[in-house]
Amino acid sequence: MSRVLRLLAVLVAAGTVLASRPGHGAAAAGSSRPKEIEAVPAVVLQPLADGLPDITGIANAGAGDGRLFVTRQGGQVVIWDGSRILPEPFLDVAALVSCCGERGLLSIAFHPGYSSNGFFFVNYTDQQGRTVVARYRVSGDRNAADASSGVILLTIDQPFPNHNGGQLQFGPDGFLYVGMGDGGDANDPHCNAQSSASLLGKMLRIDVDQNVDRPPYYGIPAENPFASTTGPAEAWAFGLRNPWRFSFDRLTGDLFIGDVGQDAREEIDYQPLTSRGGQNYGWKIMEGSLCGTQGAAGCAVAPAPCGDPSYTLPILEYTHEDGSCAVVGGFLYRGDAIPDLQGSYVYGDLCSGKIWAATQQSGTWSPALLPIAAPSLTTFGEDSLGELYIGTQGALSAIVSPTPAPPSIAAIAPASGSTRGGSVVITGANFTTRTQVAFGTLPAAVSVVSSTVLVAAAPAHAPGQVDVSVANPGLMPAVLSDGYGYVGSPVLPPRALTPRVVERR
Repeated sequence: MSRVLRLLAVLVAAGTVLASRPGHGAAAAGSSRPKEIEAVPAVVLQPLADGLPDITGIANAGAGDGRLFVTRQGGQVVIWDGSRILPEPFLDVAALVSCCGERGLLSIAFHPGYSSNGFFFVNYTDQQGRTVVARYRVSGDRNAADASSGVILLTIDQPFPNHNGGQLQFGPDGFLYVGMGDGGDANDPHCNAQSSASLLGKMLRIDVDQNVDRPPYYGIPAENPFASTTGPAEAWAFGLRNPWRFSFDRLTGDLFIGDVGQDAREEIDYQPLTSRGGQNYGWKIMEGSLCGTQGAAGCAVAPAPCGDPSYTLPILEYTHEDGSCAVVGGFLYRGDAIPDLQGSYVYGDLCSGKIWAATQQSGTWSPALLPIAAPSLTTFGEDSLGELYIGTQGALSAIVSPTPAPPSIAAIAPASGSTRGGSVVITGANFTTRTQVAFGTLPAAVSVVSSTVLVAAAPAHAPGQVDVSVANPGLMPAVLSDGYGYVGSPVLPPRALTPRVVERR
């Protein structure tokens, strides 16, 4: 077993879920690492919570919701509320899940209409070792799911205990995308990634707004590229080994896939929003831009040969030099808190802990090694404003600027309201999902719409003017003196009682 394999075996034993590599492939033919760009965005990691040894995913519930939902491999989804991990889990399906190694509860995704329908979806490995995609609904308590509401959309057999994929994401088209690994072992012995008879080694796309109230609780989008052919109908793209983490650019809708390699190459694959699907990313015939070591062994129908133009090559790839071993796909940064990172695709590696930011220049993607490292990196996450987070084997952290900008207040509307409290819109700058608001000395519930707009629930207060303060953790607050006026309801004097004369008849 190679040094990389030994290191990966240690991490898997500790609970990581990325792809193990049984077997040995050919060494990389030279370095595929593009020349790194000179301008390196200044970022640091800000620890948020520790004592989380089994983070597999980080998600948000949509615009205006500042919480983060953290999936834990053993079967729980917990909530980071902006200041702490809540003591009670949002969802606990541990009794349904087989763990660990590369199995377990692997991700969560919230329906685009979550604020109205309360639907969210999870991907986990069941007690029989199969991949399950299930739907649940939130309960009357926004911080607790209705555990009895679960229905199963997909159950997919896994021939081996590794390469489960596990990512769920809603695309800009409103469909649910499901990343499926090739089913495991080394070199895809069943050729699942190239087979039209298997859902393994594919990117799936399903419509969860069809058959909402009856099995199978989803439908096939009519535009799926294999919907009217030999299939599989759910497939959107194929030729993937283990697409552990993928994401959509929240501005353009483009798709980025971090596909974990065998022994030679780690790759980032790309699909523009304009794509009609059907891309073949090459595995197992190709590993990145290299030819695979096993050729078409195990394939019932011979795929195109290595180097055929029908294969879509990665936009980024790297070798296992410097202790790297497994790519962790990230996000195209569209937040506002780190201007130098704008428009960069951020991704990393499980073993080396390196994190890169890649930008496209003249059609070529070039990475910059960021001045942060996260050994045992398992996942990236994005909050509702597009700021980035990472999960490791132990901690949740945020990627932030070393010189964060303090918030400012431009206007408050309305400028006054009832002593009973009410909704207030605050405009300004540099708001984040962790921004806090106070009216006088009383904290307010906050919903951050964007970096320049937030909605605060002014708490009940005695009549009079109060200061309004807006603060980001660790920075001086912005204060608008006498910024909000509480107006008491007019009190009418008691009506004089006039004796009633009853005429007797």
